[in-house]
Parts: sequence; structure tokens; C-alpha cells
Amino acid sequence: MREWAARASAGLNTAVEAIVAALMLALVLDVWLGVADRYHFHWQLPWPEVLARYLMIWAAMLAVSSGIAKRDHIGLTAFVMLLPEPTRRAVLLAVDALALALFAYVAWFGIAFALGGASREAMIFGVSLAPFYAAIPVSAALCTIQLVFVLVRDLGAHLDSPPFGEGAGGEAR
Repeated sequence: MREWAARASAGLNTAVEAIVAALMLALVLDVWLGVADRYHFHWQLPWPEVLARYLMIWAAMLAVSSGIAKRDHIGLTAFVMLLPEPTRRAVLLAVDALALALFAYVAWFGIAFALGGASREAMIFGVSLAPFYAAIPVSAALCTIQLVFVLVRDLGAHLDSPPFGEGAGGEAR
């Protein structure tokens, strides 16, 4: 089960990182177009700045699940590392369970938030804000799924033998 969870986590993370890379490429091209428009072509395009904002939100929100997959998110471990191993594992499992509950909560209630954007109009081409607001529940759902995978993969032992630690070359064990 742990091997399957590790493979599923890595596969999901690869897909998410590819999407984030595509979003960042689109962001760079959009900003470049905005700069070229402002200083060279003078087309007075109204949408590059707004599109850049929404691309950045999507990229940043989706990248959170990648941080979860690699356990690269912020963690204060000085106190936890002083605990005996069984207690440390229990605390880490509890923290993962709390984070899982938080992301599931945000995903569930984020759906209403995204649907609320359907009646609002973006400044880009008059489209609904729903696709842009959907970044919240979609990324929270991805984080929930990824957290289930890493919780099963690590079972609270990720500080004892991190799968993505220094000297591991960034590869999973």
C-alpha cells in the first residue's frame, strides 16, 4: 500500500508540476506581451495585467500540492524532534490529519466560492470569474488527495528518513 501511495503521489505531482510549468510559461509570455505593448507597440491592450494575475494565482495555488508531495512546506520540527519516536510519529500523523481536514474543508466550501464567481464578470473579455475562483477548491482538492498519498507513504516517519532529503538528489527512495 505504501509503495502504491508513493507512486500515486509521484505521478500526481509530475502532472501538477507540468501544469504549473505551463501556467508559468503562459505567465511569462503574457507579461512579455504586456511590456512589449506598453513600451513598443502601444496597442493599449487592457487584459495582459489581469490575465497575469489570474495565471499567477492558479500557478501558486496548484504548486502547494507539489510542496506537500515533497514535504517541502514549512514545518517547525525542533520541538517534535525532541520527542521519542513513537510520540513523534503520533504527533506527525495528527498534524497530517489536521492538515487533511483543513484542505478538505477548503475544497468543500471553496466550491460555493467558485460558483459565486459565476455571476461576476472578469475584466478580461467579459468572462465569468468562476474559472478563476475555481483555483481555490481545485487546489485544495489536489492538496487533500496528495496529503492522503503522503500520509500513507510516510506514516509519520518522514522526519526520520525523508524521501526527498539532502543527498537524495531530489529523487524518492
